[in-house]
Amino acid sequence: MIPAEDLQCLKVIALRGGCKNPVFVSSQTIGEMLACSQQTASRRLKGLESRGLITRTIAADGQHVTITSNGEEELRKEYQDLCRIFSECDKGYILSGTVVSGIGEGKYYMSLEPYKQQFRTHLGFEPYPGTLNIRLPSSVLPVRKKIDSLGWIRIKGFSTDGRTFGDAKCLPCRIGDVPCGIVVPGRTHYPEDIIEVIAPVALRRKFGVEDTDTVTVEVGQ
Repeated sequence: MIPAEDLQCLKVIALRGGCKNPVFVSSQTIGEMLACSQQTASRRLKGLESRGLITRTIAADGQHVTITSNGEEELRKEYQDLCRIFSECDKGYILSGTVVSGIGEGKYYMSLEPYKQQFRTHLGFEPYPGTLNIRLPSSVLPVRKKIDSLGWIRIKGFSTDGRTFGDAKCLPCRIGDVPCGIVVPGRTHYPEDIIEVIAPVALRRKFGVEDTDTVTVEVGQ
């Protein structure tokens, strides 16, 4: 295995076309691309050459560099490792936390027809009137932040009887074999360590859970 800094240098040469043809570079150019000194870049090029990963033809103001078949093989190994990493990521995210009691707002909001209709359309089920509140430990918060970039569905607000109800967003998920949805109200400063989950059934009763019991939510890609 070659050092990470040398692999990065190899990638820079490849990005300039070094796998197909000789590319003309200088130590200064490589240094700028790697954010290191010209001397450091020169040492890395020499190291790649000594390992048989590149060939070089020195010119007065630079050098022609070509990545060898061994160099390509090192890049392919790196590519395969990255593919494995991101294929694992694509399988989805797991959020495990403990059940906590809410203040009863979920039951009221889930009983409002304009919200219910949108959940039926977007999630494929009418939510049971209530939400399962789950508190995430600090170790899971980085995963919670990652799902913010997924395809959340907008639930539009509405007005009725002189009262305005705000937007929300939801994300399809599962608990066991039950299709669910994570719902986040549109109001700001919503606690990042709490998720509210809706489902077509009463989740506490379905899984026999009470406060402090652990529940695992699966969010797919």
